[in-house]
Amino acid sequence: MALSAEDITSIIKQQIAGAKLPVIERSVGTIVQVGDGIAQVFGLSGAMASELLEFPHGVYGLALNLQEDTVSVIILGDDSELREGEEVHTTGRLVEVPVGEALIGRVVNPLGQPVDGKGPIETTETSPIDKVAPGVITRKSVTVPLQTGIKAIDSMTPIGRGQRELIIGDRQTGKTAIAIDTIINQKGTGVICIYVAIGQKTSKVAEIVATLERFGAMEHTIVVAANASEPASMQYIAPYSGCSMGEYFRDHGRDALIVYDDLSKHAAAYRQVSLLLRRPPGREAFPGDVFYLHSRLLERAACLNEQYGGGTLTALPIIETQLGDVSAYIPTNVISITDGQIYLESDLFYQGQRPAVNVGLSVSRVGGKAQIRAMRTVAGTLRLDLAAFRDLAAFAQFGSDLDAATRARIEQGQRMTYILRQPQYQPVTVEHQVVILYAGIRGHLSDIPLAKVPEWETGFHEYLNAQHGDLLGAIRDQQALTPELEEKLKQAIADYKKIA
Repeated sequence: MALSAEDITSIIKQQIAGAKLPVIERSVGTIVQVGDGIAQVFGLSGAMASELLEFPHGVYGLALNLQEDTVSVIILGDDSELREGEEVHTTGRLVEVPVGEALIGRVVNPLGQPVDGKGPIETTETSPIDKVAPGVITRKSVTVPLQTGIKAIDSMTPIGRGQRELIIGDRQTGKTAIAIDTIINQKGTGVICIYVAIGQKTSKVAEIVATLERFGAMEHTIVVAANASEPASMQYIAPYSGCSMGEYFRDHGRDALIVYDDLSKHAAAYRQVSLLLRRPPGREAFPGDVFYLHSRLLERAACLNEQYGGGTLTALPIIETQLGDVSAYIPTNVISITDGQIYLESDLFYQGQRPAVNVGLSVSRVGGKAQIRAMRTVAGTLRLDLAAFRDLAAFAQFGSDLDAATRARIEQGQRMTYILRQPQYQPVTVEHQVVILYAGIRGHLSDIPLAKVPEWETGFHEYLNAQHGDLLGAIRDQQALTPELEEKLKQAIADYKKIA
């Protein structure tokens, strides 16, 4: 039976009346200028600061400057297909990244998209990249050590879970090596690690991922890669993305460690974005809010109290200096935010001291509270002794006649310097650190030729593992060097020296 026009009209009206379509309110703007990773958009009167904006061709942007008529947007991705006159929509959301267990073992870009060729990441949880740091009431003091496996750091500038310890030094002095060794040493401790590579060469990031896989560390690590080939906007958001991924574990009562490699390149990327946005430049052409850039990031590292889950997020930011100048703008900013710094010196590095930690300029503001009792007992005066040794060694260079006591102190300092040398990718457990530092500091190596010290140390560790595993286990479990354990250790040292 043919339908009349009136019947068709009636059916359409019924369908419209019965339809329940959601009302979506969105501001729509128009691109008036695009280039260099920046878009000027006219008409987005409803846009919010730091809001995620949707461009054509599946591209997104971040609203940074809200002017009277236009919004300046940094484009998160490729802007080559965007043209003037195309529409831009608000989303009502902040920039978010996926978080959760599914990211462990993966390499992702700053938007949380996988770049390792292992398929999609199966997670439904997301988190905004920019958050307010936990307040004073939610925190507690840092007391649990985060063992790096590096003798020079765990003994003199210890790092606690929830601390922010800066690694600073010139290029090619071993900053990334310390961070990678620390990540490798977290194997089996339950600490989830996030390594954020900012402005690094793609080949270097691939090499680091391969190293972590070789030592089994990718099983507890997330790598966020904003390579040098990425736009400055992606390098700018990378550390915030990695921080949100780490906060997921902190807020679930677990321990996480995040490495920012490095914040010098992050500040340079932000400077580039700010200058393109026509923000007024200040000192060294950085914008006026460059301190806030890093303070709002590093303050998110925290040790939460039990009422808020008891989780921790430890931050190891890296800063590259020029010719050892720690008084430059960005280094002084980050030093003032962090809870101490590990300063790597070029001269020490070229002398063969690896890691090249400068004892005088390195400090941990948490100090002994982030050490086990056994380490505090053994290495309590090591930092001052080594600093005094460096002064004496500089004085001795003038060739003056030295008395026996001064000569003995210099020889003792030289032995301790040799003990603190450590090859890369070979972290040392805390109990092995305690026993070798005890042997060195208490003078048990005074009759060992200086060149033979590294060989003696290696043999001593093998001897203890084979003959005195119970002694090492007791130091590890009790975390203290009791008088009984100290006597056993003295006897073990004496016994080994007879056969070494």
